[in-house]
Amino acid sequence: MKPSKHDAYPVNGRVILHIDMNAFYCSVHEAVEPEKYKDRPIAVAGSVELRKGIIVTCSYKARALGVKTGMLVGQAQKLCPELILIRPDFDLYRQFSRRFMKIAYEYSPLVEAMSIDECYIDITGSKTFGTPLEIARMIQERIREELRLPCSIGVAPNKLLAKMASDMKKPNGLTVLRKRDVPALLWPEPCASLYGIGKKTAEKLKRLQIHTLGQLAHANESLLKDQFGVMGPALKRAANGEDGSPVNPERDQSKSIGHTTTLPSNYTEREAIHRVFLNLSDQVGRRLRRQGLMANTVQITIRDPDMKTITRAAKLPEPSENADVFHKEACKLFDRHWKPEEPVRLLGVTLQNLVAKQETAVQLDLFSYEKEPQKEKLTQAMDALRDKYGEHVILTAGMLGDDPSTLIRNSKLRGTSLQMDHLRLKRLEEEDE
Repeated sequence: MKPSKHDAYPVNGRVILHIDMNAFYCSVHEAVEPEKYKDRPIAVAGSVELRKGIIVTCSYKARALGVKTGMLVGQAQKLCPELILIRPDFDLYRQFSRRFMKIAYEYSPLVEAMSIDECYIDITGSKTFGTPLEIARMIQERIREELRLPCSIGVAPNKLLAKMASDMKKPNGLTVLRKRDVPALLWPEPCASLYGIGKKTAEKLKRLQIHTLGQLAHANESLLKDQFGVMGPALKRAANGEDGSPVNPERDQSKSIGHTTTLPSNYTEREAIHRVFLNLSDQVGRRLRRQGLMANTVQITIRDPDMKTITRAAKLPEPSENADVFHKEACKLFDRHWKPEEPVRLLGVTLQNLVAKQETAVQLDLFSYEKEPQKEKLTQAMDALRDKYGEHVILTAGMLGDDPSTLIRNSKLRGTSLQMDHLRLKRLEEEDE
């Protein structure tokens, strides 16, 4: 007798899917223009014209020929002379992101978007659609048929194992990973293979003679706590396949808003670097205000030509939505923490500790309280003009230049996989209708 679909669900536990779109940017271009790109080695590059540009992502065909994400364009072309380079089109990626998320929402309201190309779905209460495997297959087939895109799906009792499962078979994989499978499938693997363990943590574990996930799963908890603090016991639980974090559909309230840009050459002049920070601050400020948020902290990211990266942050005296404030703080942080004439290859500005503007009481300065409402009205008027006529309708002289940060206002060319504004704004529009 065939078991019912209800028997396929745990009595007390959860069933989580993790959907990971395979080589998303390249797959979107293949779907839109198959005659040009289908089954050919292609790559989306940050700067197609410059051989020093970076490969943002590449197709599986290109990967088989040695091309990798993060590789310089010139290096990739040497490995694969027939490589087709494509300019990024983030407007297009956002359209497809909304479409695949919409499919996910048809099977459960508990969808947590992690980036432009991946999400978790809690289908514990979705029995009417079928067994977990049937639902996963339906979603995968619909994405393939309706969007012409490949995706891998992990099915598991928690988010950690679902993520690990979706990584096991690519492209178009469908993998079930249960807790009882962890000893056989995960424990022989190196610690760095576990989602959430970075290079530094893996190296520190090696120094403790903990090389595999099995060793981590059986490690002395007191030792881990001494070495990693509160994260120590969490590492051990993860190695045992334990994760109690819920799928949070409200995650789309940003914890941070940031932009980075890779520079076409090494920058050393402070004036040019400050201009890059101005463009970055302008756009993170725009994104912040669109969501009705204010920031308490400004963080900058700096990367040198050897790919060494540092971040530095400062708390603002009061919450702000003002790009001028973010720009001044970013420049102060840079001047304080970076040696003069030291070359820079990447810069970023991130706003953190975000709060809803309507819930924020800002303490106005005694000598400037009359000017603040005027500044806010001016900012609102400028935002309205840019919303209507485009980001370039109003610029200050300091924003002009020939580095990539001046292109950051072009939403078609600029974006990141972690930028989720397109989903937040879509939901706000639906609520207003």
